[in-house]
Amino acid sequence: MSHSTFLKSTFILTLAALFSKILGSLFRIPLQNIAGDEVLGIFTLVYPVYMVTLILSVAGIPLAISKLIAEARTEENHLHIRRIYVTASILGLLFGLVSFTLIAVFSSPISQLLGGPETEPALLLVATGLLIAPYMAVYRGYFQGFDHMNPTAISQVLEQFFRAALVLLIAYVLTHLPFSNEWIAGGIMAGSLFGVIASFIYLRFTYVRSPQRIQKSTSYSFRDFKTWSRTILRISIPIAIGTVTMALLNFVDSFTIPFSLDRHHGEASPSITYLYGIYGRGLSLVQIATVFATSIILPLVPLLTSKKKEGDRTDMRSTIEVTHRLTNLISWPAAMGLAALAIPLNVALFTNAEGSFVIAILGVSSVFTSLTIVGTGILQGLDFARKAAIIIIAGVISKVFLNLWLVEWLGLEGAGLSTLIVYVLLAIVNSFFIVRYISFTIVSKSDLKIIGSSLVMGILVGLPALYYSIADWGRWEAFTYSILAIVGGGIAYIGCLYVLKAIDRETLKRMPMFGKYFS
Repeated sequence: MSHSTFLKSTFILTLAALFSKILGSLFRIPLQNIAGDEVLGIFTLVYPVYMVTLILSVAGIPLAISKLIAEARTEENHLHIRRIYVTASILGLLFGLVSFTLIAVFSSPISQLLGGPETEPALLLVATGLLIAPYMAVYRGYFQGFDHMNPTAISQVLEQFFRAALVLLIAYVLTHLPFSNEWIAGGIMAGSLFGVIASFIYLRFTYVRSPQRIQKSTSYSFRDFKTWSRTILRISIPIAIGTVTMALLNFVDSFTIPFSLDRHHGEASPSITYLYGIYGRGLSLVQIATVFATSIILPLVPLLTSKKKEGDRTDMRSTIEVTHRLTNLISWPAAMGLAALAIPLNVALFTNAEGSFVIAILGVSSVFTSLTIVGTGILQGLDFARKAAIIIIAGVISKVFLNLWLVEWLGLEGAGLSTLIVYVLLAIVNSFFIVRYISFTIVSKSDLKIIGSSLVMGILVGLPALYYSIADWGRWEAFTYSILAIVGGGIAYIGCLYVLKAIDRETLKRMPMFGKYFS
């Protein structure tokens, strides 16, 4: 792949991922407005189970296939390309069938652990997407192996667009019919299924018309399957675990928070799904705040991998430092703004101020979530995918114990605090292992200026909340205030950066995501 092709490919995938993440995060706000907190709670409880199963089944396969096919292409070995494709297709179908069967068979006990039987219809319906999604991922990896990124990008956008549109449409229709919340939540999960179907149809149609379509001219044996499946799994499993960070921690929340909330409230406990819907408000906003971090690692991982193979440690160090600086540049003001505007944003977006303190805590955690995601991506780019996976597993175990302790003690606020603590620890541990391999400045003077500017901005936009009863405002008042505060806060933040000279053109120029605009 030429340098220009590489830049173009990473830009296409980053843009598609960015759009998909924003769309996938934003639709939860109108979903809550249409169907209420209990339906959002069921959705937020069930969806991590689907996402973890999907990511563990899918996430590493496209990258593994693309890597193996790219290597086979350099050797012009068409026989290997066919065997890689066929093996991956079989693995995708098997993973999908096994995942769906396990969730379907154990749907009743899983739903009891998630918060009650009202989650079972949603769990069963969303699990049907697992019959298609792993096989669909094979096509994405196949096209990427031939340096064709457009099919992957378009399929991601199609999947999210159909999912978001149908979830909201179904929610609107079912809430106007005599259905209970559990069946409304079950119905909206059909949106995820149809999103996967739309993406699969597009990829299959593109594959059939592609000049790189596999020709069935050679034999394929069980021995071929054993050989190539070991190779694909050896590459894909560590990547999958590294990719699953946020989803796996949300998965842990889905099982441990309902249990601990029930113990916290005792017999007077309100609906667990309703309470989790309140918690889900904060998670929705955090996902938006971490969109940049989840997008930037797409070009970052292959870039670091190529620099490591070239032995260019100076450029590796520079790339890591600039990536951290850009992550701080975007994540700190987003986190401080979200924490400072928790009440008006809650009223404006979710109709009332309930759970605002939880949103504020989760808002602060978003900066460490972003740093964790980027740190995991850096470790993967440095070929330490297994180490990154072990760190994540340790974080998951910590999250289990913190949830069981803090949520039972403090309720929903304990859930937010648990999330904050775990992501702080993960960010620190990731940085420690990166520094052991290649020394870099974790917190530079520029980073301190960025953090200081963010704190000043947060104080400025948060001060009016001390003098006004924003929780009692109407939605439009809160919305207007939030917009004015965001604009004013943005101006204050940029002004502080300019006065302190915290960022320069050269920093932006070095990043593959921005370099084309500043070269």
